Amino acid sequence: MLQKSKRRRLKVQERWRCGNNYTLVRGDCAKLLRKIPARSVNLILTSPPYCIGKSYESNTKAEDFLPALEKILPDLIRVLRFGGSICWQVGYHVTNNVVTPLDVLVCDMMKKHPVMKLRNRIIWTFGHGLHSEDRFSGRHETVLWFTKGKRYRFDLDAVRVLQKYPGKRHYKGEKHGVLSGNPKGKNPSDVWKSSDVWDIPNVKANHIEKTVHPCQFPIALARRIIAATTKQNGLVLDPFTGAGTTGIAAVSLQRKFVGAEINRRYHRLAVQRIEEALAGKLEYRPDWKPVYEPDIHTPLTTVPKNWRVQRNDLHVNNCTSTRMARDINGQT
Repeated sequence: MLQKSKRRRLKVQERWRCGNNYTLVRGDCAKLLRKIPARSVNLILTSPPYCIGKSYESNTKAEDFLPALEKILPDLIRVLRFGGSICWQVGYHVTNNVVTPLDVLVCDMMKKHPVMKLRNRIIWTFGHGLHSEDRFSGRHETVLWFTKGKRYRFDLDAVRVLQKYPGKRHYKGEKHGVLSGNPKGKNPSDVWKSSDVWDIPNVKANHIEKTVHPCQFPIALARRIIAATTKQNGLVLDPFTGAGTTGIAAVSLQRKFVGAEINRRYHRLAVQRIEEALAGKLEYRPDWKPVYEPDIHTPLTTVPKNWRVQRNDLHVNNCTSTRMARDINGQT
């Protein structure tokens, strides 16, 4: 049987104390931030409300997005260590089919604090979501990674992935025939041949991590950021904890965690999930699992013969392409 002190260390506390390993306060994050000592947090990773009318949001306008963040930003910077990171995971605000990229607003806000330096604008792409009829369907969001000061932690070896061609060899020179790749792996990832585009499935429908919360980001996304920017036992903060994704990722990597969630239902859910993670009972999609590519020869993936689009068509359908060719050639 675990000793009382051991059980306490494996439990999520609901009141902030400096000695806690895991804390999730129910209430306004601004109150929590005022209690956290200066320069005590290694990483702030969060996905703030987008103001798009979700059940937990009272504001629905793009103009309402920044004021709540500007209110807490000075305290976020105060509690962050020099060399620490702030990562904002944000998407888009859409009203009457007019799109506002929230990362642009966040970037403008952060420019007012010169101590914070933008290191990456990471593109997180995913394959599923709402289908639009009068614009391209949105299939990506962004992570803005800022650091406090010029020197900062980035552990590339902790997040390397397997190369696309691990057997590739040098074809000339002194190293002719020698494997050319880094045996530790490469900088993630190779989607669109770019190192800052991450292809990680979002949490929808039958995803193993899906809960009642309408806007979860995947644990794999948080794990990659935490692994690269913090050491074991470092303190990770999420002021908008939601379903607990950041906390779960933190404890799975032996980091400490503190967060706040104002919604009572989501607070209970997050506490439960983090404690399940601490007990090794929470299932989540592994970081290394490749994106599923269905077999095109199954009934589910077979294109009906009467459909206009077929697999061998161009992305722009053939009829349109033919008309365009005739117009170019002056034909009728």
